[in-house]
Amino acid sequence: MQSIPVDTTRLGVLRCAVGPEPKIADFESKEVKKDRDGNTIYTVAVTVRQDRRRVSVIEIAVPGEPKGVVEGLEVRVTGLEAFAWAMGDRHGVSFRAAAITPVPAPAASATAGKGGGA
Repeated sequence: MQSIPVDTTRLGVLRCAVGPEPKIADFESKEVKKDRDGNTIYTVAVTVRQDRRRVSVIEIAVPGEPKGVVEGLEVRVTGLEAFAWAMGDRHGVSFRAAAITPVPAPAASATAGKGGGA
């Protein structure tokens, strides 16, 4: 499977739709998937909003639990790659990233909340 790097700066606003969950490798034993280094693989559903009318949701696999990533929070995705796959007559695109981190909230300005009248 060949990976294609994804330029996340062209994706617009990225938000966590479903928080991190361990990816299941075997549904019978409930064993979680691990990478070559033994890190648990987590999946995070992320909304991609490129314009006001269209929102897509992609599920991204990432090694290790993304700390501080919760539903509704804007996130930054580092090292995003797409993979085309096919199994029989089924096909699709899967995504993985090096990391998913929360975007820090902007600091409140010093004048926010203060009355501006005389």
